[in-house]
Amino acid sequence: MCNDYEQRVTYAEYRKALEAIDLPVPPHETELALPQADDIRIGDTGPVMRVAEDEAVELFPMTFGFPPPAGKKAGPVFNFRSEGRSFAASRRCLIPASAFFEFTGTKYPKAKHRFTLNDAPFLCIAGLWREGQGNQPPAFTMLTTAPGPDVAPIHNRQVVVLRPEDWPHWLHLTKPENELLRPLPEGSLAVEEVRSGSD
Repeated sequence: MCNDYEQRVTYAEYRKALEAIDLPVPPHETELALPQADDIRIGDTGPVMRVAEDEAVELFPMTFGFPPPAGKKAGPVFNFRSEGRSFAASRRCLIPASAFFEFTGTKYPKAKHRFTLNDAPFLCIAGLWREGQGNQPPAFTMLTTAPGPDVAPIHNRQVVVLRPEDWPHWLHLTKPENELLRPLPEGSLAVEEVRSGSD
């Protein structure tokens, strides 16, 4: 599953994309809200898009991965299955990314595959967020679905990638979930192997 993504989107690209779909941003927000990173992994902090009290879409730093359920010896919940669930009462968010990664192979280092969205400067992954407990910061997880034709040769699941026109529909849930939380058509994602695996 997706436990690593890239955030190389510039703030200018981000603002231009939101303006094109009429999503307001906080007037005080600056490029500092969208730090860049070649790899954001489980436990790292990444910028997340959420609806603020004034209905603007703000970028907010959160930890990648929900803490494990209390009393369970498990790792963070970084991917969350979307099928058969309602998210109307959930805190929905978008994770901006220039690419996400999937890995193949059984030995380290595994082959690393980079996925980008065709015909768009960047993509957003549908997610959920929770407030932190105690002195912990808020955290987010990525929603997953069955793999589309672009991902299926690499992995048996994939994160939900949303096109820009669907970003407001997910944040405000103004479209049925089954129309949003599904794989994109063939040819929507480009893939390249950026690291060969061990033999």
